[in-house]
Amino acid sequence: MAVTSRNRNLKVQRWALFLLGLLSVQPALSQRTETARPSPPASGLPMANPVDVGMSAERLARIRTAMQRYVDRGEVPGVVTLVARRGRVVHFDAVGYRDAESRAPMTTDAIFRIASMTKPVTSVALMMLYEQGYFLLSDPISKFLPEFSDMKVAVPAPAGEPVGTPYKLVPAARPITIRHVLTHTAGLPNSYRGMTQQQYTKTIERQDPNETMADVVKRVAKMPLNFHPGEAWEYGPGTDVVGRLVEVISGESLDEYFRRHIFEPLGMKDTCFYLPVSKIDRFTAQYAPGDGNKIKLAEAPTPQSRWVKEPHVFFAGAGGLVSTTADYLRFQQMMLNGGELDGVRILGRKTVELMTSNHIGDLPVWLTGPGYGFGLGYSIVKDVGAAGVPGSVGQFGWGGAFCTYFWVDPVEEMIGIVMTQVRPYNHLNIRQEFQVLANQAIVDSAKRPNHTSAP
Repeated sequence: MAVTSRNRNLKVQRWALFLLGLLSVQPALSQRTETARPSPPASGLPMANPVDVGMSAERLARIRTAMQRYVDRGEVPGVVTLVARRGRVVHFDAVGYRDAESRAPMTTDAIFRIASMTKPVTSVALMMLYEQGYFLLSDPISKFLPEFSDMKVAVPAPAGEPVGTPYKLVPAARPITIRHVLTHTAGLPNSYRGMTQQQYTKTIERQDPNETMADVVKRVAKMPLNFHPGEAWEYGPGTDVVGRLVEVISGESLDEYFRRHIFEPLGMKDTCFYLPVSKIDRFTAQYAPGDGNKIKLAEAPTPQSRWVKEPHVFFAGAGGLVSTTADYLRFQQMMLNGGELDGVRILGRKTVELMTSNHIGDLPVWLTGPGYGFGLGYSIVKDVGAAGVPGSVGQFGWGGAFCTYFWVDPVEEMIGIVMTQVRPYNHLNIRQEFQVLANQAIVDSAKRPNHTSAP
């Protein structure tokens, strides 16, 4: 009996030691489980065989051939193209050079100046605050930016009326609202049109390297409007004002707000206002058209680039970001998914629907041409026939000044992105041709009727 009791005690002691050892490693195991988070795929989303999502691999191969022609003609340095459908990437390719001078090849992880493709990100940031009850779209922006109170509109001076300028000032018919700055209908002065173009160009020039967007917005607010708010669509600095609203309402810099609330949650690790020097080896050179539209270097990818060098204090909501094709895909897939990606919700579905609805009625959008309206940060296809490129009613998108472009087609569950770095690019059809090439690769039957114009 004594031996049996002793054996029983030894067994109990061994089990106790085993459990103690197991408990001692459990915190470490738990910690690894909690912190482990898979990185997004290199393409931003999982890859798929084109046929599995109703597309033709043979037809998608036409994209590379067409993009290579632009490189061979010397009209662009290099191009990255991406097509995704039903949440999976079916085409992700790079041709040409990231830096034509050094002959560094273009790669799919190259980092681009995305310019006005920043605008949808800034618009989403403000609408995240809208969802928290801070404002209505009909609220005047002067509620948060008092410098926009009592605005005046520049109108042509009547013949024979003595004035000191080519225009006279009249009170704005209505306040500038948050909807107005999100839809480019605020009447703000700009470099494209209006009687104050030269004055505007001087106004927006940074007067000191440490100047912030808040300083520039205050100077713009002192200028007269080009038209009464809501009465026309005109491209301008409205989204810089949107970015400033994000800062005032949230109490964070636009840079910090983007990083904490959008980029980190979505796994957009290469998107920022200022590129770290450690990533310059992936930064693209920027070009301009020269003789015969052959590219000539405008900015080399060096630490002296405006997108790299200090001070890092100027955060332009209208066009300040650099990004990769894969990062930008993740952002727009979130929008296509109704505000969510990989279990992370940025916006509610109804807010995404609100943003991607036409808010400007029949006002012409001169920058896109016919067939388009405008939502909250996005152009919206109203009439496919009038637009003249394949797509669907309700498709939304926008481009950037360095010849980048994207579109999101909710009907086809499709996203297209093309990235290159040439400014100006009016002589190129590469963006429109890419849209044709991506859409012609759809080979399955339509899931539901697609009317050519909105009701």
